[in-house]
This record gives sequence, C-alpha cells and structure tokens, in this order.
Amino acid sequence: MNGGTYYPIDVWGLLAAMLMVVAAAAVSWRMRLGIGRTLLWSACRALLQLCAMGLIIGFVIRADNPWLVALLIVVMLGAGVQITLSRAKGVPRGMAGPVLLALVITMLLMLTLVAELIVRPTPWYSPQLVVPLTGMLLGNSVSALAVGLTRFFESMRERRDEVQMMLALGATTWEAARPSIVSSLRLGLLPTTASLASSGIVTIPGMMAGQVIAGGDPFDAAKYQFVILAAISALTLLADTIIMLLVYRRCFTDKDQYLIA
Repeated sequence: MNGGTYYPIDVWGLLAAMLMVVAAAAVSWRMRLGIGRTLLWSACRALLQLCAMGLIIGFVIRADNPWLVALLIVVMLGAGVQITLSRAKGVPRGMAGPVLLALVITMLLMLTLVAELIVRPTPWYSPQLVVPLTGMLLGNSVSALAVGLTRFFESMRERRDEVQMMLALGATTWEAARPSIVSSLRLGLLPTTASLASSGIVTIPGMMAGQVIAGGDPFDAAKYQFVILAAISALTLLADTIIMLLVYRRCFTDKDQYLIA
C-alpha cells in the first residue's frame, strides 16, 4: 500500500451510516415526499448486496481460479440483463437476447483492452482486477442501456406521424428511426461526459477515492481512474450503438410499416 494507512470500518461505522439514511427517511416522511420507505429498503438491500459481494470476491480472489472468475462474470451479466429490462420503460417484450448480446460484446472488448492491454495483470485473469473492473463497467453500461432503450422507444412513439410520413415518401426504416437513435445515444452519453468533465476538479471519483483511502499512491489512483473513465465512455457509446442496431427494426413490420402503438 506504499506505506499508506488503512482505515477499516467496523460494525458501529456501518450503523452510523445506516442512521444517516434513517434520518433522511425521517425528513422524507415529515415533508410527505413519499420516498422514505423506498430509501430505507434500497439502503438495506445495498448493504446486504455489497457485503455479500465482498465475501464472494474475497473467496474468488483466495481461490485464484479462472473458472470461478468466469462464473462470477456470467452471473453478473445475467443480473445486468434483468436490471436493464426492469429499469427500461415502455420497451417491447423479447429484449433479453439483444441486451445480453450487447453486454457480452462490449464487456469482452473492454475487459480485453483494459485488463490485458493496459494494466496487464499476472495472472491474466487476476480476480483482484477483473471482477471489480467488470462490476464498474457493467454498472455503467446497464444504466446507459436502460436510459437508451427507454428514450428510443419513447421517441419513436412521439414521432409516429413523422415516421409514417418518411416511410410513405420512400425513406428506409433506418432513415426513419435515425433521429430517435441519435437522441437515445446522446441522452445515454450525457452522464458519462459530465463525469469526465468534472473529474479531478469538482469531484474525486469513487475508484480513485477508494484507492487513496485504502492507502494507495494518489498518482497511481489517478491513472487507474482515468483508464476506467475512458473505458466507461467508450463502453457506453458502444453498448448503446449495438443495442440500437439490434432493436430498431422492432418498430417496423417485415414490410417496413410502422409497428409501435
């Protein structure tokens, strides 16, 4: 840890953190915002999930087995598909396959580039690097896909008359859907670009802050954080582009007629 000091968090620290959430829920109840119960449930769920994942990652790191690493990534991808579909609104049925394919393609590409070409860990499947990296990249891609899918189908419904007119004038389905695709990609990329612009000046991102708190070298932490932000930016655009190419035809029939009600 480069001689840094590590500050562990005990049970009392976790209770204090939970009390902060309870206080926020109390404010919500007092102001009748209607989100207090959701806030408490989400906090409890996050605590249990994070602790469980911490134990699982610890076991996988100690086992140092590439098959366990692969199994954990598969489980995370499955959960990512489920979360994406639960967050996306107004999306037709049968989207699990395209979402899974988009996640698999982008995750394999980004993991190969970041882990094997940039960081180059030993062994190549190092659980200490690959599993947390997968979690960070997958979390951002899931959010981007959910936002992108929601915006695309929402836009296609809003543009119903425009799309039908374009098709009647001889436009292809791609030309008719392109404005909605562009709108979806731009919206999905907004949080990433905002994070890139503010990192290091307005905010110290989570990975960098975590490494510094854990006693790591701040400059090394900054380099790791930039690599992650760059990967997330590329991943977000790539994942959204792939999913749009896979699903835009769902808005049309085999005879190129507008289908979404």
